[in-house]
Amino acid sequence: MDTRMPLRDLLAKASPLRSGDVLAGVAAANDEERVRAQMALADVPLKRFLEEPVVPYEEDEVTRLILDGHDAAAFAPVSSFTVGDLRDWLLTEAADAASLAALAPGLTPEMVAAASKLMRLQDLILVASKCRVVTRFRDSIGLPGHFSARLQPNHPTDDARGILASTIDGLYYGSGDAVIGINPASDSLENIARLNYLLDGLIQRYAIPTQSCVLTHVTNTLELINRGVPVDLCFQSIAGTEKANASFGINLTLLDEAWQATLELRRGTVGDNVMYFETGQGSALSANAHYGADQQTVECRAYAVARRYRPLLVNTVVGFIGPEYLHNGKQIIRAGLEDHCCGKLLGLPMGVDICYTNHADADQDDMDALLTLLGAAGCNFIMGIPGADDIMLNYQSTSFHDAAYLRRLLNKRPAPEFEAWLEGMGIHGPQGELLPPGDALLALEKQVRAAEEV
Repeated sequence: MDTRMPLRDLLAKASPLRSGDVLAGVAAANDEERVRAQMALADVPLKRFLEEPVVPYEEDEVTRLILDGHDAAAFAPVSSFTVGDLRDWLLTEAADAASLAALAPGLTPEMVAAASKLMRLQDLILVASKCRVVTRFRDSIGLPGHFSARLQPNHPTDDARGILASTIDGLYYGSGDAVIGINPASDSLENIARLNYLLDGLIQRYAIPTQSCVLTHVTNTLELINRGVPVDLCFQSIAGTEKANASFGINLTLLDEAWQATLELRRGTVGDNVMYFETGQGSALSANAHYGADQQTVECRAYAVARRYRPLLVNTVVGFIGPEYLHNGKQIIRAGLEDHCCGKLLGLPMGVDICYTNHADADQDDMDALLTLLGAAGCNFIMGIPGADDIMLNYQSTSFHDAAYLRRLLNKRPAPEFEAWLEGMGIHGPQGELLPPGDALLALEKQVRAAEEV
């Protein structure tokens, strides 16, 4: 395979097999062609990625963001490297947490995507485990020895009692330190405002050191802020090309406005990371906005958008889009580890929604495997959903007890501020063990019976 092949095509053919690239017509024809492409990609100088955009500079504001914002000084230590050299160096002892953090602004999404295509699963895990990305709002997420969970109490009718029942169930298990985040069934401003008040009332009444988020479109969040509704985090789904983002109804100018508006609320107590982004391999292809690039490379480009805004959380919803993009458990596991590793190398606080849809060739054993591997890789957070079954979005994810399992297995704790609250409420013991519900926690249940008063 010729290293002079266009980078876009070489990256696509070097990608490990996944159904989305086959659907797009960009995948290697067979395993031999894939290996030849990987060998050729290993010899590509990193500098070439600064000279040959995968998506045209003139047509795409994400490309302009990547290239115009590139930090040449941070890139200097690896500027003579090829892709293969970068991969090899990342696996050495010299690539420690401090050097990786310093390098992050000098790496482009396409560089880290290329290096990841040369990695086995153990390489992705090892490299990611060395990256430390800590963010703060009302608690500190991503500290060494800690592991967080988003408490996701979705309800098919946005019923307050159902949402609060799921929330209290999650708190019983120590979930919620990343965020208590609702995907609303209805996007009406009145309903979204009600849900914001509901969660804010619970957090304020019980002085829970965490943050809430109703995952609605950024324009809705701006309107809520203008109306004086309590907003902790601003959420938005993002993608790796300008055209794909336009399909979400966003651009960088709009995200700039939302970021500033949310910062100005100053609702954080220990930090000012106020953005929450979600991504997923295949979103650009589903919008016919991938420009012939493979789905993992385009996914990495979304991380360039995210890091512009110093987010509290970035969540790759890895198996949610469906088997058309990640066909089975093996592809989902690989994609989750790729996304986490590449996001961390770019300096992002990565979490993973370890999930699949009911028509995918995957099951909960696959999710247990990915959950455990991500724990070893130092993932910042996962989802906590009642029974691992989201009854509003109709997909399978991870449960409250999955986060408890991983903490116990790997001797990890929740965010320290949240852990102190858990101990004070009698949920956790001094060694991080889950305790039977005590009087303080049982008082929370009264909140369910009085939900309409919140």
